[in-house]
Amino acid sequence: MNGFEKRAQLIKEKIMKTTLDMLRTSEPKRIRISDISKTAHVSQVTIYNYFGSKEALLREVFIHYVDKIIRDFEEYMNGNHSLKEKIEHIILLEKETYKELPPRLIKDLLIEDHELSRYIEDQYKEKSIPLMIRIIEEGKKSGEIADNVTVEGVLAFIQLFMNQYEALLEMAAQSGDLDKFMEDMVHMFFYGISGKP
Repeated sequence: MNGFEKRAQLIKEKIMKTTLDMLRTSEPKRIRISDISKTAHVSQVTIYNYFGSKEALLREVFIHYVDKIIRDFEEYMNGNHSLKEKIEHIILLEKETYKELPPRLIKDLLIEDHELSRYIEDQYKEKSIPLMIRIIEEGKKSGEIADNVTVEGVLAFIQLFMNQYEALLEMAAQSGDLDKFMEDMVHMFFYGISGKP
């Protein structure tokens, strides 16, 4: 990469970082190219030259964000962690993601951009699900997951949990102790309400 390409890459990264920072506090509809331009200290023309439109910029920022989450997820899952630690990581990953970007913002982005929605769905099917299946199968082989529990059953249980994650986070916030609430959820995920057998 020559000097011009490096400089161009740095400018593009600065625009994307500025946009991601703005997404943490503003709805996508309220963010304007002029605001991004002013905050990133680049011209509006530069932003249009790199991304073409605000929608394309938002899409690229979110894809970059999701790709990093997936890389980090794969790295953790391939690490030397127990099955319990890996499943706990899956459950608590949503909490960390929602701290970064509010759930309503993510929903808005996916509803408004079908291409982005398809990309996220493809990543989930092609990378996340196969990795989770492998982890569950390893857990069954090691005896950490009961023989009579199917891979499909564990995946369904995780999915049910994730589908209600926004509501769980609201309850956790109302409880006054988010971390303790989430620890309880993880404990019940593994051992039910009766405690560890």
